Amino acid sequence: MRLEWLGKPIRITEIDPGFVETEFSLTRFGGDAVRASGVYDGMKPLEAADIADAIAWVVTRPAHVNIDNMVIRPLDQARIDKIFRK
Repeated sequence: MRLEWLGKPIRITEIDPGFVETEFSLTRFGGDAVRASGVYDGMKPLEAADIADAIAWVVTRPAHVNIDNMVIRPLDQARIDKIFRK
């Protein structure tokens, strides 16, 4: 998209969140609340408000500034497969 819209007053930002506690886990496990809550056992995931705050920051940069990529992870997550659980 960045190449397609180059020269236009449109900013493109990719936000790549790590573990964010949402209702997705409940959907993923077919409504099984016990399994869904187990996804985040022993760690503190991000919250939807954390991602909303990042989006608000991105869109409030000056018009000539584009934030290409933003990776946001909870402190307990190093990669998708590396989670520190207490």
